[in-house]
Amino acid sequence: MGITVRPATLNDLDQLAPLFVAYRQFYGQHSDLKVTRQFLSDRLGRDELVILIAEDRIGTVVGFVQLYPTFSSILAAPMYLLSDLFVVPEVRRRGVGTLLLQSAVETARAAGAVRVELATAITTVSAQRLYESLGWQRDEFYQYGLAL
Repeated sequence: MGITVRPATLNDLDQLAPLFVAYRQFYGQHSDLKVTRQFLSDRLGRDELVILIAEDRIGTVVGFVQLYPTFSSILAAPMYLLSDLFVVPEVRRRGVGTLLLQSAVETARAAGAVRVELATAITTVSAQRLYESLGWQRDEFYQYGLAL
């Protein structure tokens, strides 16, 4: 298929931001390209996250994964939170998600992380199957949130 994965830079915002808008819409957020672009620009500009993008042969971004560096107090070691994974619908089920996940794990490992964690909606059964097929295991913790 000719897909390559590489770290995103600020120069990728024009292609990345619309994909991130689509990802946010999937989770019920309004389409706001300006807010999305600013969020990504701020995070990338401050080196607060790693975004890996998947590109086709002609350089079109067809997916991304976002990793946030953090720490595990239980393991007393660095880890990454895989916060977002998105592949454009036209190329789903062609291995792009697998490639992005594998690249995310390699990136975390190379940075010295001992674990990568993610959370997904209960309804995203196909994503859960993908994670489990790559060795990810559902843990015994419940995830909670509090809107502020």
